[in-house]
Amino acid sequence: KYRTLDDNIGYIRCASFNTAIGDGNLNEVMRELSLCDALIVDLRNNGGGLLTTAQQLASIFINSTTTIAYMSHKTGTGHADFSAPEAVTLDPFPGLRWQKPVAVLTNRRTYSAANSFVMFVKHLPQVIVVGDKTGGGAGLPFSSELPNGWSLRFSACPMYDINMVCTESGIEPDVHADITSEDYARNRDTIIETARKLLRERCQTTN
Repeated sequence: KYRTLDDNIGYIRCASFNTAIGDGNLNEVMRELSLCDALIVDLRNNGGGLLTTAQQLASIFINSTTTIAYMSHKTGTGHADFSAPEAVTLDPFPGLRWQKPVAVLTNRRTYSAANSFVMFVKHLPQVIVVGDKTGGGAGLPFSSELPNGWSLRFSACPMYDINMVCTESGIEPDVHADITSEDYARNRDTIIETARKLLRERCQTTN
């Protein structure tokens, strides 16, 4: 879901990565928001889904093939038996791409592929992450079933950001923000308003 806010800041609400995003659809979103001064990508309560969808959305923020993360793979039965980290690269989106300031909104319920999206874009110079630490779960999931019938699911491939920091336990925001009780009573989203204020300041600086 997307719209233009009254201060000419674009807003994309991405509540899940469970389905793919078509190139045509993503290009249409970029075309619709192209005249906005800045962009908010709201990933709060996004429990993840397809890593390829997170990569697709992240690709609108880069202009050349970019290393966005590192991943290790299990090589044996030992606790520390993992391969050397391998670079994960991303190609730029073939359609319209976003060149202006971006704020990504996160909270403790931003998990898995959504956590990975934050890892992919946090280091980009035009991106600022606002909200709370993400919930983590960055590695590719492995699912199994125990003899008693319980299901087991865990991250099987450790993932690291471009500074080789493991993101399994979550990613800290650049600017911490919570919804205050006063704003909650007024039906006002403190986190969005914090992001809008930061983006307006960045736009004034760049202009």
